[in-house]
Amino acid sequence: MNCSNKKKICIIVSSLGKGGAQKASATLSQMLFNLGYNVHIISVLNHIDYDYKGSLLNLGALKDKDDSLRGRWNRWCVFRNYLRDHAFDIIIDSRSRPSGFKQCLISNFIYKNNKVIYIVGSYNLETYFPSSQLLSKLLYRNAFKLVAVSKEIKERIEKVYNLNNVEHIYNAFPEIDATLQTNTTHPPYILAYGRLVDRVKNFTLLIASYKASILAHQGVHLVILGSGKDADYLKDLVSKYNLNEYIRFVPFVNNPLQYVVNAKMVCLTSRYEGFPMVLLESLALGTPVVSVDCKSGPKEIIVDEYNGLLVENNSVSSFSKALNRMVQDDELYTRCKQNAKKSVEKFSIENTAKQWSELIENS
Repeated sequence: MNCSNKKKICIIVSSLGKGGAQKASATLSQMLFNLGYNVHIISVLNHIDYDYKGSLLNLGALKDKDDSLRGRWNRWCVFRNYLRDHAFDIIIDSRSRPSGFKQCLISNFIYKNNKVIYIVGSYNLETYFPSSQLLSKLLYRNAFKLVAVSKEIKERIEKVYNLNNVEHIYNAFPEIDATLQTNTTHPPYILAYGRLVDRVKNFTLLIASYKASILAHQGVHLVILGSGKDADYLKDLVSKYNLNEYIRFVPFVNNPLQYVVNAKMVCLTSRYEGFPMVLLESLALGTPVVSVDCKSGPKEIIVDEYNGLLVENNSVSSFSKALNRMVQDDELYTRCKQNAKKSVEKFSIENTAKQWSELIENS
């Protein structure tokens, strides 16, 4: 498809590394590029881990060189001039946007006269909206669209801010590498992966639930894959529980899917989410999941006892029992494993691409 005949799209991202929202933005760039759009990406930070497609302006590299007041003004001018010179048809802003002051400046001086789609990627709306509801309404009521990554987020935005320009489009999972090898691992393990930020991901709940379960006694280990500010705290907790023999920490890797495909199951214990890629990727690889029913996303992905287990949030008892069931009940486990891949076909990159294309072409 000839990009010159398609609209010019600019995706604004916080970064392209170390998080599910960032991975979703990278996948979005690939998806739109493959549809024939002329894709550009502007990254605020110099974290470029995930594969993307299109032209990249890395403002983070400029920040690393000079983060003085003068350097910040220079980045502001580079940002503004880049948008002006390229005359984009659509800007897709997937950054976190909690600062009302900064967003007012960007909306009025950087994005002025541009058609903008704002992505809201978390049920925790404070990540994407200023604390003032009035200011949020003023900032976004005239935006072309807000795109929520789950139905629950869309409903919450409409309820809290009384906005009528909100759509929901699920994150797509990237194409799965067919060369991934399934190996019989010794010892078998369950897996959790993501940023080690406990106030969001609540790995404390996972570790306590593993301790309360029968998994260690059954020889099933726990692998926690990721990096973050709470790594030392979580390792100390594992030591306190005398579980160092059974729980292993693996630092962040760009592509965790080899760990996923060989896991007995993948776990999610977050306090809140947007539309967790962890669950989509795992099920797409045929790995069952056990997840808390947090806001938002899990119950839009998991059909309880069909492709995994969905349990009460913040309950060690409920989560440990779910882990035990998946290990002890062979019929349940086999059913969830057999249904995993087909259960997420509706979230394929083809279906999500169609929704994005319709939104862009109707702009």
